[in-house]
Amino acid sequence: MSGYPKLAFLVLFSLVSLTWAVPKKAPQIISSAEIAKVNAENGFLAARRLEAWQELVNKAFKKPERLKLILVNDFFNRSKFVSDIKNWKKKDYWATPKELLIKDAGDCEDYVIAKFITLKAVGIDKEKLYLSYVKAVRLKQSHMVLTYFKRPGKVPLVLDNLNKRILKATKRKDLIPIYSFNGDGLWLAKQRGKGRKLKDSAQGIEKWQNLQQKLSRGN
Repeated sequence: MSGYPKLAFLVLFSLVSLTWAVPKKAPQIISSAEIAKVNAENGFLAARRLEAWQELVNKAFKKPERLKLILVNDFFNRSKFVSDIKNWKKKDYWATPKELLIKDAGDCEDYVIAKFITLKAVGIDKEKLYLSYVKAVRLKQSHMVLTYFKRPGKVPLVLDNLNKRILKATKRKDLIPIYSFNGDGLWLAKQRGKGRKLKDSAQGIEKWQNLQQKLSRGN
């Protein structure tokens, strides 16, 4: 992705509604009927990737948190990086995990959204997960990663599609933090942590609302 996101655009996850209680067993994240439909419309390989997604959730659900991070990060990083223009014929498109897996391709936001949703499904508290806009120094452009805080105030771990190793933010000198956000609001990044909280805004939520609508329709 190129160019820096507008502040209003970044607050969309302040209204995130993916706040379900942690279930006692792995949730069904994709149904057999959905997989069968994808098989008919998009082919066996696309359907198999969705089956593998459910298998990932089943496998990771009772694992330690660090292993959950590794499993989910590795799984989605297998998909190819493709720009929104090439993939969706749109300048900026936020794909659901299902759309990402059907295409087996996406951009940085798509990886992060898929990891965020899946890690919540396998039982990681949303309070620990932040979607973080950064500047990728080598690429000289803005980029999105998922950050995981084991405890408040600690240096987060970074889940990324550029460097596929999960490292502490202090080890990612190639990334300059800009903003982080989750269901509790928007934070101005500071010293590779959450930093200062900013006031929420009702503006800029269209893409998140569209994503929610797609999720509710099973897309």
